[in-house]
Parts: sequence; C-alpha cells; structure tokens
Amino acid sequence: MKKLKGFFSIALVMTLSLGIFSACSVETKESNKTEDNKAEIKEDIIKTSIDKNELKKELENDDFVIVDIRSEAAYIGWKLEGEARGGHIKGAVDLPYSWTREIKGNKLKNALIAKGIAPEKTIVVYDTHGKDSNSMAEVLKDLGYDKVLVYEGGMMEWSSDELLPMESLKNYDKLVHPAWINDLINGENPKTYAAKTYRIFEVSWGEPKDYNKGHIPGAVHLDTNEIEEEPLWNRKTDEDLEKMLLKYGVTHDTTVILYGADTTAAARAASIFMYCGVEDVRLLNGGFNAWKTAGYEIETKGNLPIPVESFGIEVPANPEYIIDTKEAKMILANDNEELVSIRSWAEYLGKTSGYSYIKPKGRIKGSTWGHAGSDPYHMEDYRNINGTMRNYKEIAENWKDWGVTPDKKSAFYCGTGWRASEAFFDAYLMGWENIAVYDGGWFEWSMDKSNPVDSGEVE
Repeated sequence: MKKLKGFFSIALVMTLSLGIFSACSVETKESNKTEDNKAEIKEDIIKTSIDKNELKKELENDDFVIVDIRSEAAYIGWKLEGEARGGHIKGAVDLPYSWTREIKGNKLKNALIAKGIAPEKTIVVYDTHGKDSNSMAEVLKDLGYDKVLVYEGGMMEWSSDELLPMESLKNYDKLVHPAWINDLINGENPKTYAAKTYRIFEVSWGEPKDYNKGHIPGAVHLDTNEIEEEPLWNRKTDEDLEKMLLKYGVTHDTTVILYGADTTAAARAASIFMYCGVEDVRLLNGGFNAWKTAGYEIETKGNLPIPVESFGIEVPANPEYIIDTKEAKMILANDNEELVSIRSWAEYLGKTSGYSYIKPKGRIKGSTWGHAGSDPYHMEDYRNINGTMRNYKEIAENWKDWGVTPDKKSAFYCGTGWRASEAFFDAYLMGWENIAVYDGGWFEWSMDKSNPVDSGEVE
C-alpha cells in the first residue's frame, strides 16, 4: 500500500510537472506570438513613414516618387514658414494638398498620373511640418495607392540640413503670391522687395469691366491699348511707350506688379515693361482668382495713376527682349536658334487661324511647336487647374521634346503676342537668358505672302 501511494505520488508529481511544462510551453508560444505581432505592427509603422536618411538614399530611385503637397509658392522657392532654405526636395513633383478639395475621383487620378504619381510606384509625401501629410496619404490610399510613405520631418527638417539637395525656380521672386502683395500694400516690406516705390496694375483690353467689379487695393487699371496698337497689335513706338510709363508713374527702378483675370494680358504687359527697362517686373501667380481665393480685401473704388517726369534711363533699355520680322528670319536661318510657336496644335497644323480677324492658316515655316492650349483663350499646357503657373520642369520638358533648350536663343510667337509673352516670362523665371518675343507673330508674318509658311504634320 505504501508502494502504491508512492506510485501515485510519483505519478502526481510527473503529471503536475508535465502540466507546468505544458503551461510554460503554451506561455512561451503565446509570448513568441505576441512578439511576432509586435514585430508585424512595428513593420507596418515603418512601411508608412520614412526618415530623411532613408529618403536621401531613394532620391535617384525611379521606383520612388516624392510629392510636395505644399502651395505652389512654397514649391518654387518662397520661404513661407521659416524654412532655412526655399524650394523643394530635389526631384520632387508638386501636387498641393489643397487640390484634393477642388478635384475628385477620376480627375484627381488623371492629375496624379500626369505628374508621374503612378500606383505601382512607392509614393513619398511631405509638407512643411507634416501637418497634412497623413491626410494626403489617406487620399492616395483611397485612390488605390498601396505604397505610400510619409516623410514626417518635412521641409523644416530637410531644409535645415545643408547637405540635403534642394531645387527651386531660379527667379521665383518675380512670380509673387497673394500674401506677398498683401504685405506690400500694408507696408510690411516683404522679402525680396528692395525698391522705394511700387505700382500694381490690373491689365486687360478695353474698358475696365473686371476692374470695376473689384480689384486689389491700390491697383490701377492698365488698358492694353496703351502698350499695343492696331492694325497688327504690335507694341507701340518707343516714344509712346515712354509716355505711357510716365503717365502711369513708372520709373526704371519702380517695382511693377501685374495681374488680371487673364494672365496672358498681364504677361504681355510684363514683356513690354521689361523691354522698356523696368528692372523689377513681377506677376501675381494665378491672377485675380488667386487673390480672391486667398480671401484678401477687394477694393471697388477706382485709382488714378500718379505721373512722373522721367523714366530715368533710355527707352528701350532691353531691346533684345522683343524682336521684329527681320530678326525672326535671322533666327530661322541659325541652327542654334529657335522660333517657337505658342499656339494650339490645331493652329500649328493649319486647321484654324485661331482668330476671327486673322484669315491665313498655318505656321511660320521652320518654326517649332512650344505648346499652348486648346484655343487662343486658354493656356492649359502652361497652367495648373487653378490658373497658377504649371510646374516649370514640366514646361521645360515639353519644350525640350521640340528642341527648345536654354543653350539656344528662343524667340516665342503666337497670333499677336499675348500667349508668346506668357511663355517668354516663364522662360525668364527659369533663368533662361537668350529669350525674346517675336512681336508680329503669325498675324504679321502671314500678311506678307512672300514669307514662307507651312502646315500639316511635321516630317
């Protein structure tokens, strides 16, 4: 009996031991499983963010697309929130987060694809402080983007490290944003402004209809009839242009800010002011719509210009900025120079003249295509959905496809100079030095039947 009790005691000990061992084994397995789950969770966290050192390694990786979701002003170079350096991460494309409130669904998808933001790529999004990056990541995921990383350090961290590469639009300061103008008119002396006086002009053709409905405080209306004239709508004589400058209170060292409901009108004025010799000419990026969207004060009372007695230097100080037919022919004869048509594809092919008052169709023989828009009143290839300037790299890439590069002299033309002036100003913003507007354009060229023309597809 004692032996039997001993047997049961041994069995009980073994059973308890096995139970304890099994329990320990189960606990160990559960513990390992928990650790595995933690590892998986940690891995998921890593997959949704990226730090600056990891991002730096992927800058040249074609499978990565870095997306700057800040404003266009911040992207091109303006330091809006105390960044150490202005501009964007080298190689980044721009797609402001604000756009996601303006366009949805397939339109947004198409905008993404147009910028190379493809679903099969790894997408890295960033802003200044990381405030909107996670929201943008969610937008992309909802659109079917599975590989989205957030650079939470943002531009504040990146710009503070001088060893990290950045890019910007060379003459970004000539493309101003609404807050800059608002600071200017409120006497706050905004960055890059060093002049003693400034003038703001709302530019349009004819009566100031838009101006009378509302304009930037202090702005004066400038009728394009003051700078160009019939029958060809070429610029006025140098003497008349100088009188215009004096009438509107502009000297060579006055900062001139131009805008309008139509940016091409403002750009036309910009090219002529620059031709005359105004040293600091700026455009409001996005025109009056940008001002309204920003919510700043709108004035309805008219403002009269304050005349001056002297421009200060001889007019024109920069005659090379606007050329005539003789110079256009010289460009056509030079292999290292381009006469660039800023007209719709239909105009370039000769399917339409583009204007009710221009009858001949076709293009200047030997000229190359520089993109434009669907008709003379649109410039889709040069603007974003909100009317601001399109990414300057995309514009330059379109030009490069047609042989228009910064190492060549490029003279831009359209029908009568407006669209050509916008392309000219964009090239100026990029820092291209050998550029001009062919003033006469297709209108003047086609009026002389001895001038060679072409049409149809390019061979």
